[in-house]
Amino acid sequence: QVQLVESGGGSAQAGGSLTLSCTFSGRRGFSTYAMGWFRQAPGKERTFVAGVGLNADSTRYAASVKGRFTISRDNAKNTVYLRMDNLKPEDTAVYFCAADSYAHDPTYAGKDKEEYDYWGQGSQVTVSS
Repeated sequence: QVQLVESGGGSAQAGGSLTLSCTFSGRRGFSTYAMGWFRQAPGKERTFVAGVGLNADSTRYAASVKGRFTISRDNAKNTVYLRMDNLKPEDTAVYFCAADSYAHDPTYAGKDKEEYDYWGQGSQVTVSS
C-alpha cells in the first residue's frame, strides 16, 4: 500500500512563493514511481499541474504554470516537491500529489488523472491579490 502526505500549503500574496512537499511511503521503492501534481479549484475538475518521470530530469508542466512552477524529486528522501513562484490568484486550489505505479519509461510523466493510481489527501493553496 502507498501513502502520500502533502505539506507546505497555505496562503500567499500574488507574486509570492510557496513550496509543496509530498512524502511517499510504500513497500515498493519511491524511485520506481512517476509522480505528479494536480490541483482542483472549487466547482472545477482536477487538472494536471506538473509531472516528473523516473528520471528526475524528465519533467512536464501545464501551460498555465510553465516557467513559474518547478517539480523535483529526491529519491533519498522519498519526497516530491512543487516549488511555486510568481503565484497568481488563479493558482488558488487544493493541490494533490499522485503516484503512477505503472511507469516504465524513465523519461515519461503522465498528465492524465487516469494514469495515476495513488493520491494524497490534498493541500490548500490560497493566493490573494
